[in-house]
Amino acid sequence: MKGSTAYASIQKRGLHIGLLPEMAAAVNGSTPITFDHDLDVLPDAGRRMTVAQYAGHVDDLAGRLWAAGVRPDDHVALHKSHNADIWLLAAAASRIGAVVVMLSPALDPDTVGALLARVGRPRLLTDVRKLDALAEVPLADVTEQVICVGGERPGAVALAGLAGAPRVAPVVRPIDEAAVITHTSGTTGLPKLVVHTPRTQGVRLVPQWRLLALLRGKETVAIHIPFVHSRMVAAMSLALLKEFPVLLLRESDPVVVADQFLTHRPVLVEALPNSLMDWEPLTEDPRMPFGPVKVFSSTFDAIHPRTMGRLLASSHRRGALFFQIYGQSEVGPAVGRAYFRRTAHKANGRCVGWAMPGGAAQVRVVSRNGRPVAEENPGYIEVAWDGLAKSYLAEQDRYDTNRNGRWWRTGDVGYRTRLGCLHMLDREVDLIPGVRSSLEIEDVVLDRMPELTELVVVQGADGQPVPVLCTVDDKPLDLDRWRAAAADFAQLADPVHVPHAELPRTATQKVQRLALARRLAQQTHVHE
Repeated sequence: MKGSTAYASIQKRGLHIGLLPEMAAAVNGSTPITFDHDLDVLPDAGRRMTVAQYAGHVDDLAGRLWAAGVRPDDHVALHKSHNADIWLLAAAASRIGAVVVMLSPALDPDTVGALLARVGRPRLLTDVRKLDALAEVPLADVTEQVICVGGERPGAVALAGLAGAPRVAPVVRPIDEAAVITHTSGTTGLPKLVVHTPRTQGVRLVPQWRLLALLRGKETVAIHIPFVHSRMVAAMSLALLKEFPVLLLRESDPVVVADQFLTHRPVLVEALPNSLMDWEPLTEDPRMPFGPVKVFSSTFDAIHPRTMGRLLASSHRRGALFFQIYGQSEVGPAVGRAYFRRTAHKANGRCVGWAMPGGAAQVRVVSRNGRPVAEENPGYIEVAWDGLAKSYLAEQDRYDTNRNGRWWRTGDVGYRTRLGCLHMLDREVDLIPGVRSSLEIEDVVLDRMPELTELVVVQGADGQPVPVLCTVDDKPLDLDRWRAAAADFAQLADPVHVPHAELPRTATQKVQRLALARRLAQQTHVHE
């Protein structure tokens, strides 16, 4: 089977992650998959395997889950310690027709308990560490069964004890029924559970399949994104069907990442924006760990021009580019654009791109006040295409409030230029009176102050925009340099300097702006 044949099959029948490893093995079973860590569920498997071996492990684990009692249409909530075996287990559950509910390991126990209750007594697939962390959650009330990886616990079925279970024929879910459920980042409260179908997951591959034609050879693709995220479905599918060797990274420590890149020399790197920002010091490493990279890619959050410029300058590949995709879990990839070495550092970071080629999403910007949308009067960004998520689990009314026919309101505000480029200024909930765009301020000041590792502008207790910042190694802030860098933004309050580790973040490392604003308000109240 050729990759193009498998891709055509997905476009016709939908993307089923339980069948994907087997399909990829039929394309090229010798393609290697490498991990920077050991797999909890397969402790003896090692850190390198072929796609054919990977498919065999999925089949084995599917048989074990069947032996544990998992059946088609069951909801299997997957919540375990951060490890690439999360995706392996998700594929195994999907292979026998279960609906996989991916819950981030970064979620706190109360949130996990609330989401399990929302699903409605799913089977919980977890590990001993997370099970111990959930000790105060009434699992007997909110789950049908607990299946445990990496050891035994009273009342839980040990997956290791089911090794050697008979293999089971795959079960294919209907193309428009729930197949994988992921959750939103939770920046505004309890995460929403986003329902994806085989059709919506398959459609999302369309624009990106053509973009990967930029890579002619079969060099390594490095992926550093949460294993539970909806983006992981597309990233793994595209890489495996295109026969790219895959490096799955769990660790974000720049020292570890540099060693991995120097060993495996990836040609494409997909990572979280904040991880790429944390890796900026590697651009000065004389060993040039980013030297072989031709394409950097990110999809989760705003990426600052400073970061793109530094990364591209550290690549020795001709035609190196940074491809940014604007989207969200509910819509997938909406628009995108490429940045190049000579211009990335001075690009307008608010320009997130144009419609992508062939079968891509449509985007429009709708007025918020009846007046025409313009740079001075941004509107609501909306997206329409067959890749939209089907619903929010158990919150259909909440989903419907964002859906207007075929159009989905993203919650972001922006405008389009005469050339059609979409500019995203801010999340609607993060708008601050008198501030055109918090993200724009952050782009400009970060570029002027390389000693800053993070800058977030939030609304203070008195309504004034407050810049919250972190510095390299948490060193003291030079206020004179700050005043010079922020001179164009007189509306800003005095900066608040916090240790990098104290910023509240989501599972995808986004700063929780509303939580940060509440924390500042509480601190202000205490000191009054």
